Amino acid sequence: MEASELRRKLASLLVVRGSGHARDHQRRYPRWELSNADLRELLDEGVGGVILLGGSAEELRLRCDQLQRWAGQPLLLCADVEEGVGQRFEGASWLAPPLALGALHQSDPEQAEALAERYGRCTGRQARLLGLNWVLGPVCDVNNNPANPVINVRAWGETPATAGALAAAFVRGCQGEGVLACAKHFPGHGDTSCDSHLELPELPHDLGRLGAIELPPFQQAIAAGVTSVMTAHLRLPALDPKQPATLSGAVLTQLLRQELQFCGLVVTDALVMEAISQHHGSAEAAVLAFEAGADLILMPADAREALDGLVEAVQSGRISEQRLDASLERRRSALAQCAESRETALDELVTPSERQLSGELLTLSLVLHGGQGLPPGPGLNLIRLDNQLNAPQLPLVAPALLRPSALGYEARLIDARSPSPWGQDPKAPLALDRLPDGPVLLQLLVRGNPFRGSAGGDEPWPQVVRQLLASQRLAGLAVYGSPYLWQALQPLLPPELPAAYSPAQMPQAQALVLQALGLPEAALEGGFTD
Repeated sequence: MEASELRRKLASLLVVRGSGHARDHQRRYPRWELSNADLRELLDEGVGGVILLGGSAEELRLRCDQLQRWAGQPLLLCADVEEGVGQRFEGASWLAPPLALGALHQSDPEQAEALAERYGRCTGRQARLLGLNWVLGPVCDVNNNPANPVINVRAWGETPATAGALAAAFVRGCQGEGVLACAKHFPGHGDTSCDSHLELPELPHDLGRLGAIELPPFQQAIAAGVTSVMTAHLRLPALDPKQPATLSGAVLTQLLRQELQFCGLVVTDALVMEAISQHHGSAEAAVLAFEAGADLILMPADAREALDGLVEAVQSGRISEQRLDASLERRRSALAQCAESRETALDELVTPSERQLSGELLTLSLVLHGGQGLPPGPGLNLIRLDNQLNAPQLPLVAPALLRPSALGYEARLIDARSPSPWGQDPKAPLALDRLPDGPVLLQLLVRGNPFRGSAGGDEPWPQVVRQLLASQRLAGLAVYGSPYLWQALQPLLPPELPAAYSPAQMPQAQALVLQALGLPEAALEGGFTD
């Protein structure tokens, strides 16, 4: 095979990161998102996939069309839209996180599975309309470790049966729209207590335990016909004492291919993540992953270096041409399953039934406690969130800000950059002398997310609730996100105290929660000019 032909074939197996925005200066994460010049050059060299983030739904559609023109060949265009396309691209449906349905599955499995299939159909249809042909979901991890800092509400369930049934339903819905789905993170990232974006986790379980807990959701997704599986960056000493799953033939070839008989595409998780990049350069990581059984190399730290390494590995005989051809055929087969056409107009990107689905998911997952009505202000609206500088769930017109304000509650935001709210007393950790007087509405936006290293479990919110109750200042509690925080706090509350929980954090969820607490819509929720 000629060197140029070999390079183009291997390039088609790389998936690089680009922005959904059109202009370089609009990139949210320029460390990972390639410039237009680099992106165009790599696509011209034959790179076969792009993972996108950022921009509106309409921008995404234009961007996908642009990338396809630049490439001159069919591309795999994907996004991490585990919670609907609107999670990443404004204007599409942003749905309650999957774990919302995990709770419902315990009481009404038939309804939960029907909703999960609608969830997948909504995600797949909107992705296809906007130019994506590959959804990086469902998460098939069993979130059986409440301390997991990165999976959390992204999982469909806390048991193998629930996670598997709902993930399989999502696959059927998504792929029924002609869009590829992706079961992740194989062989299971749920029972870990550290984030592979930051370090290499270890799963200290034998094959028997994996077969009982971690693997069943992947088996159900495979049985449902899922076209791709994404690897996990974690070590399983019982299967491979040296390499993490992404780089392990024992995991990807022997377990996934041979034992579970998965014949579709295997894609690595992003190789730029610290669990891999701390230990391997771009070339060696790509070659090791390909040797282990991966077909597609996602987000190498340096795409050209990764491509150089793969070319050298084939030319030296380290990777056979037969092995390369097998991956190329799996990619061709996957692309052939994608719907070729999409409607030309976006007048109905979100259909009435999809809007209904959004509301149903929020209503069914809402948990209420106590009565309604907060005492009038002046008071304090204390909001905890991960990062107020990058919080799409908390725009200026968010109900969490405006509804308490209309009652006279002054908003104070707590994140990693704000002045510390903590005092010296571990039993009364909140430094109330630094905060306004009056009743306190406590709103906690806490969930697992990549790069955070925590799902809020290391923060003293139970002690804060006890402190505010002891000082007779807690007027109400709203928890958005992690069910484990709510489960820790609800038993501490007096029966009459207004409180509510939603697994979702977006403004639509806030409106529902605060309505339940007795806070009506505020005049400015319709928007204003800042």
